Amino acid sequence: MARDGTNRGGRRVRAGSKPEPLVDRLADGRTGRVLSVDGPPEPYDFTGIDTDEGALLSGVDMPEPSAYLAAQQRDGTPLGADEIYRETWEWLADKGCTQFVSKRLLEAYAQSFARFIQCEKAISDFGLLGKHPTTGAAIASPFVAMSQSFQKQANVLWYEIFDIVKANCTTDYTPLPSDPMERLLQGR
Repeated sequence: MARDGTNRGGRRVRAGSKPEPLVDRLADGRTGRVLSVDGPPEPYDFTGIDTDEGALLSGVDMPEPSAYLAAQQRDGTPLGADEIYRETWEWLADKGCTQFVSKRLLEAYAQSFARFIQCEKAISDFGLLGKHPTTGAAIASPFVAMSQSFQKQANVLWYEIFDIVKANCTTDYTPLPSDPMERLLQGR
């Protein structure tokens, strides 16, 4: 650290080889480390006991999405981010990675993606051109820039979620199908 308090020199950020996904390391016969919420995994006890009616299994309930994700919009329609939240949670539950992704990260992704869809709908309704408020000349629609901004934000959040899944999933991972987006875009 320099006298003025700035960091100088050292390793560049994101330099070096990228981490390999856990499923690929396991497929190659190498060991991998899985994040655990409760600490390091304990070795399994393989001695059996009589469970009579079976083991009591407890599942993890999906945390309810916040109310703002389903808030009614100015035109009277719901935002629809709660549906995206639920679909993403189900995908994470299928991959066994729900405990690694925070609720707030999922909500931020769902809201950004819903706003992107909302901007695309506005572009479809109002067109790519707008009218300048003072001169009356044709200008580019502000919804185009907003759409690009929300899409970029949603992609950054999705990559963050997907990196968590890629690093901790022991099964094959695939991204969400494009069906939810197509369904939301076609549901005018």
